[in-house]
Amino acid sequence: MDVRRLVTVCLLAVLATPAATSAVSTSAAAEPQRRQPVPRPFPRPGDPSQDAVEARDERPTRPAPISTAATQEVPTEATLGLPIYPNARFITSYDAGRGQRYYLFGTNSSFQEMVAYYSVVLDERGDRVFDVPATHIFEVGRFREEEMAFPPSVTIKDYTWNGSDGYLNPSGGEPDRFKTVIQVVPQLPGQPQR
Repeated sequence: MDVRRLVTVCLLAVLATPAATSAVSTSAAAEPQRRQPVPRPFPRPGDPSQDAVEARDERPTRPAPISTAATQEVPTEATLGLPIYPNARFITSYDAGRGQRYYLFGTNSSFQEMVAYYSVVLDERGDRVFDVPATHIFEVGRFREEEMAFPPSVTIKDYTWNGSDGYLNPSGGEPDRFKTVIQVVPQLPGQPQR
């Protein structure tokens, strides 16, 4: 019972002093809001890039342009150094970092057909890395962590698992969806094939 009284007395004391709470809130409102300083690297004597950093912060940033298959040059087997399934359609490519790109191709052939095709063409069995959704990878070169973001490889992914209609075609053309997507990460220039 004493705890109940204590809580009631404290509550009444807080509610009975509206002037104190409004004084605190008005003094906080009267104080101008301070922005957190932007962290900067340690200055070096005679370093002209310090002024460039401040100038860059003042300019508004623009988002990078979105590139699609329509604006990109379609890669060939010669430019990639790897085979492309005959009816596969180029979807897009992305910058993987460290001078690498990965290229996406779509096809309406089944996942099993793609794995069988690349097993024969690359003369490698590859590895099933996921069962759901089914994903199979064929490593075609040596991965050097200090030089590469992704291992040189061909990855096949099934987009019809769990009743899905497939990977949506971003160009809006035919077909509407792709059952299987092929991701190609070519070797870096000057790297030997496996």
